[in-house]
Amino acid sequence: MLLLIAIANVSWHLWGHPTGLMSAHPTDGGPVDTALAAVSLVFIDGRIYPMFAFLFGYGMVQFARSRVARGFPDRIVDRMLLRRHLWLLVFGFVHALLLFNGDILGAYGLAGLILGAALFRRSDKALRITSWVLAGALLLFALGGLVIGLLMLLLPAEVQEEIARSTEANGSITDMIAGQSNYALAALIRAGMWIGSTIGTVLMLTVPLAMVLGWLAARRGLLDDPAAHRPTLVSIAVWGIAIGAVGGLPSALAFTGVLPVPAMNSWMLSGIDQLTGVAGGAGYAAAFGLLALRIGSRPGRISSAVAGVGRRSLSFYLLQSVLFAPLLTAWGFGLGQHVGTAIAFAIAVGVWLLSVVLAAVMDVRNTRGPAERLLRRLTYGPHDPAR
Repeated sequence: MLLLIAIANVSWHLWGHPTGLMSAHPTDGGPVDTALAAVSLVFIDGRIYPMFAFLFGYGMVQFARSRVARGFPDRIVDRMLLRRHLWLLVFGFVHALLLFNGDILGAYGLAGLILGAALFRRSDKALRITSWVLAGALLLFALGGLVIGLLMLLLPAEVQEEIARSTEANGSITDMIAGQSNYALAALIRAGMWIGSTIGTVLMLTVPLAMVLGWLAARRGLLDDPAAHRPTLVSIAVWGIAIGAVGGLPSALAFTGVLPVPAMNSWMLSGIDQLTGVAGGAGYAAAFGLLALRIGSRPGRISSAVAGVGRRSLSFYLLQSVLFAPLLTAWGFGLGQHVGTAIAFAIAVGVWLLSVVLAAVMDVRNTRGPAERLLRRLTYGPHDPAR
């Protein structure tokens, strides 16, 4: 999963290339670059953050259950979750300020604060109703965006050309951030964009919907005991990934020019992309649960190392930015101006492989991830059993 998020994020560190309004993938690449970007738009972009939101919600239920099993009362557990989500907001802000405006930790923390206070102790029925309401709102947004975009295509040609010119004059969003050579100015831009995107991501409902679905899945123990829920996981994996891919296909076709959608109207597909991305994210989580079932209780050395990355997912998520940003952005070595999608994806794979090696070494030494250790200490506060 960290490999997929590395591929999803690396393009946001590129600069000096023309891009679409809703994508960081360069549009000036060769056939291989274009093909890889299209595959990413179908299977990765817009599917990975909902996947982690689903797992984040799943982990909230696991966290609460394990602490109650250790004798902590519900009110103390709720305080722990409150502290955890508040500190995730801080982690996210620092991450954006120092390295990457596309940080998602803040959105998870903010959604956890809001949904945790409103719904975490509610019944399964209440959560199911909430999930349908959120999905319905996302569907209305998707249909509304599609209709408005189609109506804009009916505008006079000269009006469309003027809108297109003004859009192109603003330049790509990656140039404004990754292409900024002044680190201090880039940091201020990243922090400002993070504040808006964190609030916007929660208001767009994708993360809240995926999180609530994660709660429901965790209450049934779908990933705790995949053997007992194999048919359900197969259905979620097959249908979820298929729906996610179908929903991402229009964006990919528009990117490659097969679907004649003007650049100024590319946003009209974002609602469909987001709604189906939730299904795709849940599908990936179920697929990895089935993979774990196939591997069994005695994984090999490679599987153990990959699992070690997952146990330290926060640390290795941050490590990706620690390596991507200085290497690719203009305030660092500036390589993002000279590489396309194919090389960027190769760098992402290389960073993930480095994570696997580091995780294997940390497993041998029985070492937790530094970010996990810090978040644990801040989450538990005076109730940390390690003390």
